[in-house]
Order: sequence, then C-alpha cells, then structure tokens
Amino acid sequence: MITALPYLALTMGLVSSFHCVGMCGPIALALPVHKGTRAQQITGILAYNAGRALTYATFGILIGTLGASLAWLGVLRYASVVVGVTMLGYVVWPAGLGERLHMPMFWQKAIGRAKQKMGLYLKKNDLPSMLLLGILNGAIPCGMVYIALMSSISTGSSWGGAVFMALFGLGTMPAMLALGIARQQFTPALRTRIRKLTPLLVAIAGIWLVVRGVMTTYPDHSKESAGITTCR
Repeated sequence: MITALPYLALTMGLVSSFHCVGMCGPIALALPVHKGTRAQQITGILAYNAGRALTYATFGILIGTLGASLAWLGVLRYASVVVGVTMLGYVVWPAGLGERLHMPMFWQKAIGRAKQKMGLYLKKNDLPSMLLLGILNGAIPCGMVYIALMSSISTGSSWGGAVFMALFGLGTMPAMLALGIARQQFTPALRTRIRKLTPLLVAIAGIWLVVRGVMTTYPDHSKESAGITTCR
C-alpha cells in the first residue's frame, strides 16, 4: 500500500480537480491572462498552478513531519484511522462538525491578508505575479486540500508528505488549465453540480485512511529505542 501512495496522490488530485473547478473556479476565471496569446495564457495559468502546488508541498513537509513523529512513536496507524473516521463523520454530519471546527484567529487574520495580496496580483499580468497568486491561493482554506493533507500524514516522512502534496497539486492542473482556457464552458450551474461530488470524495478518502490504518504494518521505533542501553 505504501508504493501506491504516488498514484493515490495523483488520483486524489484528478478527482479533486472537479471540486477545484467548483470552488476555486472564480479565481482561475479572473486570472488576467486572457489578453495575451494562447502561449502566454497557458504559461500564466501554469505559473499560477505551479504556485499552488508549491504551497501544497510546503504544507506536506509540515504534515509529513508530524506523520514521521507518529510513526516513530508507533501510533501512525491509529492516527490514520482517527483521521479517516473524522472524514466519514464530516460526510454524515457536516453541519455539526462545521460548527465545532474553527480556524485559530491568527490564521483567519493571515488568510485575510493573503486575500488582500491576491487582489493586488490579480490586477497584474506577468509570470511572477501569477506564481505569487498561486502560492497565496494554495494557503486559502479548501476542504479537498485538507483531505489531501490529512491523507499525506500516512506517508510517515517529511519528504514523503511534500511529494504526496506536490503530486496532488499536479493532479489538479488538467482541469484548472482547461478552466483557464475554456472559461465560457464552465458556467455557475456546472460548477454547482460539480461541488456536489465533494461528499463522495471525502467518503472515499476517509474509507481509504481507515483501511490503510488497519491493513498497513508500520515499524514501531518506540520499542526499538526502549531496548537501547546507555553506557556510563
């Protein structure tokens, strides 16, 4: 199951891209890249999405480090099951959990400042601005990104988490690229229908994490360290 992680990350990204079209679509549609040539449009959209993937990978390092700590303590399998059950609970009882789970105030303020910066970059039409816009957009709260991050904890390593999230970001690019180029076809009604897929995606990810926690055998480093004898 560990070797399947790269394929899982890409698949989650591809499937989540439908959610991205519904939720992040307005930002992609507002990118100031439609005044140039087709090559300039594609380059600008790729820079924007590369920025998102970079932010995802950075978050993946942090979550992967937490996963490494849990693996060292020998409790990573339990964390995987708990996260999976939480996801399933969110599908069954979204309103209840939504009322109880809130971002810390400092993070809410940081997100507010990021949105202000995004407004400034949306007025520019150059590659650095598109890259920075993507980096900031990657930090904006998104349910599917949170699901991917919670899944990346099962990699049990910092770089594993980074690669997992980078591949997730790569998987979202085809749909976002299509949205940026064929913007007229993605109507608000279509994006609303696409958003309805989100509960199904959350349920699939939750089931996978539960099964992974039950089926995968992780090395218990805590037992190894307990047997170390210190010489004086």
